[in-house]
Amino acid sequence: MLKVGLVGLGGMGTVHFNNYKHIDDAKVVAVCDPYLSEEKAKELEVKVYSNITEMIKAESLDVVDVCTPTFLHKPSVLEALENNVHVICEKPIALSKADAFEMLELAKKQGVKLFIGQVLQYARETLILKEIIESNKYGKVLDAQFLRLSAMPRWIKNGWLFDKEKSGLLPFDLHIHDLDLIISIFGEPKDVTFTSAGRKEASYKEHYRFTYTYDDLTISAEAAWYNADFPFTATWRIYFENAVLTNTSEGLVVYQFDHEPYVYDTTEKIVIPTGINIPPTGMFYYELSDFVNDILNKDYVGCARETEILKVIEILERINAAN
Repeated sequence: MLKVGLVGLGGMGTVHFNNYKHIDDAKVVAVCDPYLSEEKAKELEVKVYSNITEMIKAESLDVVDVCTPTFLHKPSVLEALENNVHVICEKPIALSKADAFEMLELAKKQGVKLFIGQVLQYARETLILKEIIESNKYGKVLDAQFLRLSAMPRWIKNGWLFDKEKSGLLPFDLHIHDLDLIISIFGEPKDVTFTSAGRKEASYKEHYRFTYTYDDLTISAEAAWYNADFPFTATWRIYFENAVLTNTSEGLVVYQFDHEPYVYDTTEKIVIPTGINIPPTGMFYYELSDFVNDILNKDYVGCARETEILKVIEILERINAAN
């Protein structure tokens, strides 16, 4: 049984906490969060600490799971790694390639594992898409489009999400999901271009349109925090030589000539309430279970997806520097 200490029990910390309840080989025994009330801690049956190092030593932790706001990731991860424990960190690992590299290198030096919570890698739709591409079932991919659009996240506390130095803004908070999928499926693009738009009075760009160019493929993507009550939209469309595959609210559907549209079964065997404004899902359970199993198997140190994650951060850093 792995003893887990959560750092930050806000939105994502709550999601992780609720999912660990269903993982037999791991248990959250402590939380490091200065804003967590004694009443809430008692309700959750965990001990509360104000210092990561103190929590690790007092509880003899095996894993520290960092779910703080983005700008606090680096100091929290480094402190945990320096104490020779495995670390799980919510996305993005950092806002610069240099910071991400520093954390990844320390994990290897300490001989422990560092996992980054790019949870869409565990979505049923993603797994099916990868299988289809690898099998060449519908032929070569000719075009792809990814959309991730939402209303401005006015629910955020203390406004840190709208501070470029603290959150990386829309590219790092929202588009990172789709870029991570793009890199993991199609590899590093030959060229990256983008346009952005927003109100003059806004301190950040509210809409982006990205183009990722490969030798014989162009992928487009959009991301937005609209100044409007726009419903959250996360969709993608892949055009193959012999089919079009769409992932929308209607499900994962493939369209071909001389065939009825086919709806893939994306039902998750395990669905767990998140505790926040994300519908019940199994993605986080499968992600955290995979991390836990990797820790128990002791088959590598460092980060299994290091190259891809560093490339994602590098591209997003370039986009932010140019905007």
